[in-house]
Amino acid sequence: MDVTVGIDLAAEPPGTAVAAIRWGAGRAVVEEVAARADDETVLRWMRHPGGAIGIDCPFGWPVAFVQLVADHGDRTLRSPTNRPDGWRREYVLRETDRHVQATTGLRPLSVAADYIGHVAIRLAALISELGPGVDSSLDGSGAIAETYPAAALKTWGLPHRGYKGAAHQPARDVIVDSLAIAAPWLDLGSHEQAVRDSDHVLDAVLCALVARARQRGLTELPSDVQLARREGWIHVPTGSLADLP
Repeated sequence: MDVTVGIDLAAEPPGTAVAAIRWGAGRAVVEEVAARADDETVLRWMRHPGGAIGIDCPFGWPVAFVQLVADHGDRTLRSPTNRPDGWRREYVLRETDRHVQATTGLRPLSVAADYIGHVAIRLAALISELGPGVDSSLDGSGAIAETYPAAALKTWGLPHRGYKGAAHQPARDVIVDSLAIAAPWLDLGSHEQAVRDSDHVLDAVLCALVARARQRGLTELPSDVQLARREGWIHVPTGSLADLP
C-alpha cells in the first residue's frame, strides 16, 4: 500500500500540520496527523521512503526578483525606464502564480512581497537538510511537490473560501461534509475532529490528496520545466477525486 504525506507549512511550528494517508484496495485512510509540527517532525515525513509529499508553501522565488536583489546589492541594477501600472508583477509573482490565477481565478500569495516569504525561507532551510537521498526538484518531479489547497478544493468542485481560523469551523464542517460525499472512499478515522477543528490539519490532508493526484499523473505540469526548477510549480489537480483511489 502507498502512503502520501501532506504538510501545511507555516513559519513556525504552531501553524504547521502534517497528515499521512495510506492507500490501498480502493480506499484511503488518514493514518497519522501531527499538529504544531517542528522541523524534526516535518523532515521525518519529507524523508518518508517511497512516499509522495505535498507541501503548501512556495518552493522558490521569481527569477526576476532574485536577479533584482542581486543586481541591487552589486549596484548594477538598471531599472526599467517605462514603468506602466503593474510593472512590478514580474518581480513579485512567479510563472506558476500567474498561471494559477489565470486558470482558477485564485490569487496565490506573493513569496516576494507577502508574509508567506517567511514560510518559504523555512522550507528552503528544510530542503537543504534533506540530503542527497531525496529528490527535491522544485518543479515537483521528485519526492516533494508544491500544493495550493484552495485551488485543489475549487478544482474538485468543493467549497474553498472562508475556512481559515478558529472562528470559521462551520465553514470547515461544510468542507469536510462535502469531502465525505465526493470521496466516500476516504476515511478520516479518529482524526476527523482534528480536521474539523484546525484549518492547518485540514490543509495537510488536502495536500496529501494532491500528492496522490501528482503521483497518479493527475496534476497540471509546467510548460517551462527549467523555470519551474528554479521558481517552483504549484500542482493543481486535473482530474476528479474519484480518480485518486
